[in-house]
Order: sequence, then C-alpha cells, then structure tokens
Amino acid sequence: MPLIKDGKLADDPWQVADDGTAAPLIVSLEAWQANEGGIRQRNTPIGIRLASDQSPALIAEDIERFEVIALEFPKFNDGRAYSYARLLRERHGYKGELRAVGNVLRDQFLFMHRCGFDAFEVADTGAAAVWEEALREISVWYQPTADRRKPATTLRRKPHPRRPAAGTSSGPGDPPSVACAGHWAY
Repeated sequence: MPLIKDGKLADDPWQVADDGTAAPLIVSLEAWQANEGGIRQRNTPIGIRLASDQSPALIAEDIERFEVIALEFPKFNDGRAYSYARLLRERHGYKGELRAVGNVLRDQFLFMHRCGFDAFEVADTGAAAVWEEALREISVWYQPTADRRKPATTLRRKPHPRRPAAGTSSGPGDPPSVACAGHWAY
C-alpha cells in the first residue's frame, strides 16, 4: 500500500509480517504480547499496529521500543484512532512515526495530521498531491492540538497593527479600545 510522509509519496521499508529477513517489522499487538522476547532479538527496528479497539495504554510501558506505531481506521466513522494519536503524542510523549492505516481518506487527512499522525497509508498512489493541499485548507483553528498550531483564541489577543492594544487609547480623549470577537448564530 502506498505511504505518504511529509506530504510526499515515500518508500515504506517496514514489513507487515515476518518473512525471515532483517527488514524493519511492524507486528500486531497480539504478536508482540505472544513473542516479545523473540521480536526484540531480531535486532532490527520494531513497529506495532493497534486495532481500533486496542488502547495505547496496552503498550505504554514499551512505547519507547517502537519506532512506528500504526493506528487502524477500520471504517471512516470509527474515530478512536484520533483519540489514541493524541494520547500517544500528548500523554505518553511518543516522538516516533505515527501512521494512519486502514480506511484513510483524503477528507480526514488534515484532522489526522492535527491529532499527531505524520504518515498515512493510502489506497491511491496519485493522492499524494492532494494530501499536501489538504493541509492548507483550514488556517485558523479553535482547538489546540498535537500539531502545535496556535488556536484562534491566542491569535485574537494580538493587537491589530493599525489599532492600539486593548485597554489603551490612541490619543487624548479617545476611549480605550476593546478587543473582542463576535460569534454569529444562524
């Protein structure tokens, strides 16, 4: 399956199943739990694939051993991997490659990236160009997330370059300016 990393089609050196070679290996949680010692003896990089019903808490003690953690999206409306990605990045401090696998759709790419994913297995090799475009679709966010972009609430605090900062006046007798944000409900 094609892999998109840093917005570009990339070679994937990782094997999904052990074929006897010394290539890096991604194993299932079940394989890791059944043969952890044997897998470690391979002396090659190790990754793990978690199904959507397998919490990162199950690997929390071993998290530093994995260079790749692949989180599965079995269908487009199963969002547990979004939460797991944020837990891995923010609570567990995981710094390695976080890969989205399974039903990875272009419409969800930007949100996956915001939750901490940095690699994506996709079905279409021609999709790499539109994936980079997806990162630029929305530029202002209300929520802070793993991608460390500043939320709109922080951006609003900056004074306008042609207006005085909130609580100050532009000259004698002028009322102080007030910084506020409007919200429209329809």
